Amino acid sequence: MLSTIYEPIQEDLVKVEDSLSLVSRTDFPWLSELLDYSLKSGGKRIRPALVLLSGKFYSYNLGYLLPMATAVELMHAATLIHDDAIDKSSIRRGRPTINKLWGEEQAVLLGDYLFAKAGETVTETQNVPVIRLFSQTLETITSGELNQAVNAFNLEQTRQQYLRRISGKTASLFSLATESGVILSQAPKKVVKALKEYGDNLGIAFQIVDDILDFVGTEEEMGKPIGSDLAQGTLTLPAMLILELYPEDNLIKELFNNRYMPDEDRQAYIKRVIELVVNSPIVEQCYATASDYCAKASQSLKELPDNASHRALLELADYVIDRKR
Repeated sequence: MLSTIYEPIQEDLVKVEDSLSLVSRTDFPWLSELLDYSLKSGGKRIRPALVLLSGKFYSYNLGYLLPMATAVELMHAATLIHDDAIDKSSIRRGRPTINKLWGEEQAVLLGDYLFAKAGETVTETQNVPVIRLFSQTLETITSGELNQAVNAFNLEQTRQQYLRRISGKTASLFSLATESGVILSQAPKKVVKALKEYGDNLGIAFQIVDDILDFVGTEEEMGKPIGSDLAQGTLTLPAMLILELYPEDNLIKELFNNRYMPDEDRQAYIKRVIELVVNSPIVEQCYATASDYCAKASQSLKELPDNASHRALLELADYVIDRKR
């Protein structure tokens, strides 16, 4: 389905892949090996696609959009590498993580390198507002990560706090992609605002669906163990709904309040929580919430020109809800 959605920009997405391959070419063979492994990990390239699609509404200048699309994907790769190192994850997209193969120190430094490379690449846009937006997004993502770390195993979190957290961690990178793309196309301010809102809402929906799949997906589909968020003490929307449904006798409370229990016991708790979610209305409630955000994303585009890029963005909103459902 993504290949159909990407049709208006398919040739230019290939050029993004070429740019990413160039990043892997360094004078240090060991660094090239790590870069090549991390940048060819089979991602869907949604974020660079958003840059290019958003740049299609007015003046489509690939000389500026291509480095922006590349920079966004480099930033995304860096955040994943840092996430895995922080969480001590061993699998990502069905492959061993950088920290599993090369160690946590190398993973952190590789993530730092990619952030720096992304920052260098974004300067090729020669657009100060976009460069500033890039730096602000990095601040927002880092704040979101810190928020998640500080609140690990904290049961006293509200839905609003959850939404703020995923807005910082996930949606900010989506809105960076859409907002920068449309700014680089020299669009008027109201169109820039519309694409920013689209990216924000699409990113929130994307993360909610990810959080659902952490309960109902499979390790093969997700490329990582199911229940990873619970194991890390991260309270997501499905877990919050369990707490609301069962405020007294609650498996998540027991799991979070006994965070140092043996791994075998922890996995048993996680399995029981997953079964509870699967056999309840929680999954559909979460999908309904994600659908609301996708509807908001699509609604923000209503005043934009009706072209192939517009239709692709609407289809992408549908894809976010339907993936692996």
